Amino acid sequence: MPATRADLFARLDALGIAHETYDHAPVFTVEEAEAETGHVPGLHVKNLFLKDKRGDLWLATVAADRRVDLKHLQALLGAGRFSFGKPDLLMEVLGVTPGSVTPFALINDPDRRVVFALDRRVAEAERINAHPLFNDASTVVTGEGLKRFVSSFGHDVRIVDLDTPA
Repeated sequence: MPATRADLFARLDALGIAHETYDHAPVFTVEEAEAETGHVPGLHVKNLFLKDKRGDLWLATVAADRRVDLKHLQALLGAGRFSFGKPDLLMEVLGVTPGSVTPFALINDPDRRVVFALDRRVAEAERINAHPLFNDASTVVTGEGLKRFVSSFGHDVRIVDLDTPA
């Protein structure tokens, strides 16, 4: 059974990661999220659940205002050709539905099937906002806190500078 919001918060607390959560209407796009959470301090993110041609699974967390060129991203990461992961695979591996994709969902990937890629801007942000497993709230942590959370499950954090030529 996938982790709950309470499970997520308990893990953040156990790791000593400060967090604040803001409830809002469910959002499915960056535009909807901005309308609902524009008042929430910090860098807003978007998350891409990807599968490459070799079958490797990826979660890329980038600044919400970035336009992501998948060919550029795959070149930076040394991945095969990317396509978006299917909703049933997303639920199987990360325990979330489309619209709720978040780096916090790595709590549901104890087998480390997903490779995590983090935009350098997000990694260095003082405060970032991500869904706490559901798209009806935003949880604020530091970039360092997010990296510590992800690492606590044995996942590597692959920092990617999207401003670097491939």
